[in-house]
Amino acid sequence: MAVHTKFHLITYSQEIVDGQPIFVSSNCLPIKALKFEPAGHSFHSAALKLLGVQEDNKDADDKKVVDDKEQTYLPSDSYSSKSKKKTGTGDMQQDHYALLGLGHLRYLATEDQIRKSYRETALRFHPDKQAALLLAEETEAAKQAKKDEIESHFKAIQEAYEVLIDPLKRRIYDSTDEFDDEIPTDCAPQDFFKVFGPAFMRNGRWSVNQSIPSLGDDNTPIKEVDNFYNFWYSFKSWREFPHADEFDLEQAESRDHKRWMERQNAKLTEKARKEDYARIRTLVDNAYKRDPRILRRKEEEKAEKQRKKEAKFLAKKLQEEEAARIAEEERQRKEEEERQATEAALQQKKVKEKEKKLLRKERARLRTLSGPILSHHLLDISDDDVERLCMSLDIQQLRSLCENMGGRQMLLEQAKVLRDALSSKKEEAVDEKTNQQNANGSIKANGSPSLSNIEKKEKPWSKEEIDLLRKGMQKYPKGTSRRWEVISEYIGTGRSVEEIMKATKTVLLQKPDSSKAFDTFLEKRKPGAQSIESPLTTREELGVPAPASSTNNAEVSQNKGTDDQNSPANGVSSSSEQDVWSAVQERALVQALKAFPKETSQRWERVATAVPGKTVNQCKKKFALMKESFRNKKTAV
Repeated sequence: MAVHTKFHLITYSQEIVDGQPIFVSSNCLPIKALKFEPAGHSFHSAALKLLGVQEDNKDADDKKVVDDKEQTYLPSDSYSSKSKKKTGTGDMQQDHYALLGLGHLRYLATEDQIRKSYRETALRFHPDKQAALLLAEETEAAKQAKKDEIESHFKAIQEAYEVLIDPLKRRIYDSTDEFDDEIPTDCAPQDFFKVFGPAFMRNGRWSVNQSIPSLGDDNTPIKEVDNFYNFWYSFKSWREFPHADEFDLEQAESRDHKRWMERQNAKLTEKARKEDYARIRTLVDNAYKRDPRILRRKEEEKAEKQRKKEAKFLAKKLQEEEAARIAEEERQRKEEEERQATEAALQQKKVKEKEKKLLRKERARLRTLSGPILSHHLLDISDDDVERLCMSLDIQQLRSLCENMGGRQMLLEQAKVLRDALSSKKEEAVDEKTNQQNANGSIKANGSPSLSNIEKKEKPWSKEEIDLLRKGMQKYPKGTSRRWEVISEYIGTGRSVEEIMKATKTVLLQKPDSSKAFDTFLEKRKPGAQSIESPLTTREELGVPAPASSTNNAEVSQNKGTDDQNSPANGVSSSSEQDVWSAVQERALVQALKAFPKETSQRWERVATAVPGKTVNQCKKKFALMKESFRNKKTAV
């Protein structure tokens, strides 16, 4: 319809006059007046449209809008897909989103939006609604071509809806949709967030988990930064990778051919998936290497590590200095103690030498004073008595004795003083001996041995100690530092070094008792060895005296007519009765021979042990007689 410029609005905007678009919004929906019919100019316009004289401007405008949307988007050549159907006129693949009027939303379009857009587009481009276009054509061929075009366009709309409404088909279609696969490689530190932020947002569309963390900015906490990189390092993509060289399963000749096609397609898909994961990993690695927050944390960690290293080195140095100082103080202290000990020993040595000189002087003085007495043989005092006094008395006693003798003028009085000193010394010796004997008697009465007996009597060595001593001498040979102390600790029974050294010359050189070799063997043999217990009635039948009762021994000896003195101490019968075998003994011998076959070690010793009252030789002799009698009976038969 023509625009009448003579009609003006009461109020209008300058944008409408200049032809610029304006955006109008309302909070209500438009209401179509369906019950009203066109009249006036509208009636004439509708009649002209039905006759094909005038075109529908609205449909032309809608078609123009759709064409503009189709031209605003071109599919990417990254991946080609069979889900994008080609038109019959050329190689250009149709855009499903553009056909439904969702080219501005694309993969962000929801299912409700797809359904709503499909209903509107299908209603607008339905072949029944396009009948006016057929009337506009003059020839039948043009009408048929226009009809085919309308039908193909409507089928394309239906196909687009079928693809986009199915989640699996839509995922395959979205995977091959236009996408920028470029990865930023380098950037300035101040442009990091501007370069890598859009790249992560662009690739986040493929994530299975749509709660995608943001790259953030320079003030983002480091914990959120770690969560961001953890998410991308464990990134899972839903992207499909159809390949141009894939085999069409519908063209398979057989089942095996189809499976082979599936395997080949799976290999191509897996290869493309690995390449995409490698691309995502490269993006994350590049961002992680250039992220100023990560670089700042690495520098801080490096500085902290260096600080700890320096602190550790300083602490170690201080510790070494402290240890050196303590060692120096300990050395000085030991030197001071050694010096003091040396001075004390030297001083003590001087004191002892002085005391020895004084003692020799007093002894010489006593001998000088006792010389006249000894020469006159007064009171039967001999040189031995004087020497005994010199050796037994100390300095004070010798000095007092000499002063006492020196204060007497008469030799007889001096001899009496000397005799009194001898008698008092003898009395002291007798008292000391008596006290010692009383002490020893009291200890013996209490049941404990005397000290001298304890010193003289040593604890005997057991077999275990002797074995440990032998092993210790082999384990710690000559040349080992503190050998005997180490061997004493190895034995672990509290043996002193003197006892061990004495035992090496006495106990270890003793030869083992050969008479007890079999007993030692029986003690050391395995507990699982077979044995036969003798019957309890054998001693009564044989007349062997039981060790528990002396009266039974006397009665058995009288019944057999033998003397108790002729019977051995172990209860075995005399030599005249040893050749006599009872039925019980023979039965025990047969059982023992069965229990211990020929290959048994120490067979006859075990057999003799199992047969009561018989020795090894008697068992062997009885076995030979039994074997000979058995052979005689066999030959007689």
